[in-house]
Amino acid sequence: EVQLRETGGGMVQPGGSLRLSCTTYGFTFSTYEMTWVRQAPGKGPEWVSSIDAVGGRTYYADSVNGRFTISRDNGKNALYLEMRSLKPEDTALYFCARRCYNDIRLCDRWGQGTQVTVSS
Repeated sequence: EVQLRETGGGMVQPGGSLRLSCTTYGFTFSTYEMTWVRQAPGKGPEWVSSIDAVGGRTYYADSVNGRFTISRDNGKNALYLEMRSLKPEDTALYFCARRCYNDIRLCDRWGQGTQVTVSS
């Protein structure tokens, strides 16, 4: 069974940092591009960042470029999102998703999400 499990969310003050992890099961992780998507309260899902299957190419939304870093460890079947200089507008439920880049309609599997709250 294909599973994606996000961890690492929490509450942090503006300017702080968090590292999200997505552990995957049930598929050949190293053959799929992977993506982080977030959804803020009352808003639709927003593409955040993507990485190709081997980790050689990364892509970021303008809103997070320069502050967030996506990475993966194919040996551990895991995806990561390092978030720095966090802002209140980064508050959202963060999901990892499979088989899509910035067109999240193409994502075919999603995790359950991990909550990130940025507040003083």
